[in-house]
Amino acid sequence: QVDLVESGGGIVQTGGSLTLTCTASGRTFSPAAMAWFRQAPQKERQFVAVMVWSDGATYYGDSVLGRFTISRDSANNTVYLQMNRLKPEDTAHYFCASRGAGEASFNFWGQGTAVTVTS
Repeated sequence: QVDLVESGGGIVQTGGSLTLTCTASGRTFSPAAMAWFRQAPQKERQFVAVMVWSDGATYYGDSVLGRFTISRDSANNTVYLQMNRLKPEDTAHYFCASRGAGEASFNFWGQGTAVTVTS
């Protein structure tokens, strides 16, 4: 069992920045990958960014590429999402997710943190 807790959401103006934090806890934490997803009201969940835990490789959704950065603090089981040049369309609930070794999908999810970008 892995518990994920997100923090750092808030209200920011267009062009501003926020950093989201996801802290994982559990008896053993050794994921295959950690990712951020988001879901806006009345919209489907959208992939934002992922980090392969073994080598730190990162991949991003097209809508955030060049503006968002996923990073980690392995020693503290923490993943960050640095969000720059925010746009109103980035407004959503942001979720952290963990995929265990051998799992086909992200099997642990946090409760999420809300981000609102005002125009």
